[in-house]
Amino acid sequence: MNYHIDWQKNPLIPVIVQDEESKEVLMLAYMNEEAFYKSLQTGLAHYYSRSRQKLWKKGESSGNIQKIKSMRLDCDSDALVLEVEQRGPACHTGRKSCFYKDVQTGQITSKPEQEPAQMYEDIIDLLYHTIQEKKEADPSRSWTATLFSKGENTILKKVAEEAAEFCLAVKDKQKEQIIYECADMVYHTLVALALEDISPDLIRQELKRRFGTSGIEEKRSRKK
Repeated sequence: MNYHIDWQKNPLIPVIVQDEESKEVLMLAYMNEEAFYKSLQTGLAHYYSRSRQKLWKKGESSGNIQKIKSMRLDCDSDALVLEVEQRGPACHTGRKSCFYKDVQTGQITSKPEQEPAQMYEDIIDLLYHTIQEKKEADPSRSWTATLFSKGENTILKKVAEEAAEFCLAVKDKQKEQIIYECADMVYHTLVALALEDISPDLIRQELKRRFGTSGIEEKRSRKK
């Protein structure tokens, strides 16, 4: 094949994704070398998630896959355009395209075609992405947006408060209250993670890394 990409110089290259028929820009993503060759081999779009720091196949949880019809490199061989047959919406918000915010008017230019809840198998992922979107919401209409508008101290104070309430519920042996307070604690922890743009998938990866390792040994390794 007639292409050369310097993966050492450009370990991640931007990818513009267009609808094959309408030519509408659906999304911007990134590929590393593994994602590039996986896309070539399978004919399905694979990308590298910078937030989750791992390879992912588009539509792996939602089923909204992208069948590649063409792949074109730019003149410097450091950016790609894909033309795809898109199954379902491309955006995690359920919209056809990720580009739906008009900068000049501030208006939202399209409505979701699919409920985001149907696009995620994991409620934690759904909640995290919903929280991320609330960063731009009106604080008068969203509690999450209110937290973001008040800043880091308020967000961290709520995490501490909910953790304390969870501990008291456990101490009092109140099963329903334990579940309720734990849910509150998880929510506010996800808000804190979203503040720093840390995907919960990175927490999963860290837990997997620790699995099978003695807690004592793991703590010793941290001290080293």
